[in-house]
Amino acid sequence: MSLQPHLVVLVLAAALMHASWNALGKGGGDTVAVFAVIQAAGTLAGAAVLPFLAPMAGEAWPFVLASAVIHNGYFFFLMKAYQNGDLGHVYPLARGSAPLLVAGLTAALAVETPTLGGMAGIALISIGIGSLAHTGRLAPGAGRAAVLAFVTALFIAAYTLVDGLGVRASAAPVTYAAWLFLLSGLPFVAITVAWRRHSLGRDLGLAWRAGTMAGLLAALGYAIVLYAMSQGALAYVAALRETSVLFAALIGAIALKEPFGARRIIAALVIAAGLIVLQTAG
Repeated sequence: MSLQPHLVVLVLAAALMHASWNALGKGGGDTVAVFAVIQAAGTLAGAAVLPFLAPMAGEAWPFVLASAVIHNGYFFFLMKAYQNGDLGHVYPLARGSAPLLVAGLTAALAVETPTLGGMAGIALISIGIGSLAHTGRLAPGAGRAAVLAFVTALFIAAYTLVDGLGVRASAAPVTYAAWLFLLSGLPFVAITVAWRRHSLGRDLGLAWRAGTMAGLLAALGYAIVLYAMSQGALAYVAALRETSVLFAALIGAIALKEPFGARRIIAALVIAAGLIVLQTAG
């Protein structure tokens, strides 16, 4: 069940993109406006490429529609978590919980059953990711942010399972991704436009640069993940993707001159050990 080497490289690239767009989303100013631009960028990207793609199988439509709804819940709770907590606190909690949830769901629903070694690798990766959550002085809303992060993790696990099944049923991963970006972005953008209609021009003027870049990175990164899920085990792809948290820590250390510290070094070693176990578990 281990992933083919080219899938490992692709998912790690997607993880880097995911860390980058979350950093832009959190640090781009008005969170609501930035997230609306992120969704709009994905919607426009999906609409732009759909005319050139082969149609997907009809069996995939229930999955893509369900996933569009779940993704809106994911973006809402992630946005609320970022409004209440720091990136270094929210991001590892949300992403670190998801791989174990995905593994549990796929096993419980008899979709896939990871090997014992595979579960050990997923557990190590999740522990390493979760340990990167900020442990110093936290913002006043940190408790609420943690709850919102765990709710976000539930949505991550749900859309991972739905999209894993859907992209396999579609027989056209890129087309599935394009429809998903188009359909998931429209409700979020429409609600934001209605809600912020009196200040929309000013809000977008401040948010469009960070939001557009983040949206394109999010779309490309998740398209890669969808392709990988069509080829490999869902729980393994999910665990590998969540190494984005380590990339986020590296971005902070290199670009923002944040200290990496002994805790992050240990977490990185635990994550690396988990990846090795995952890939050699069979």
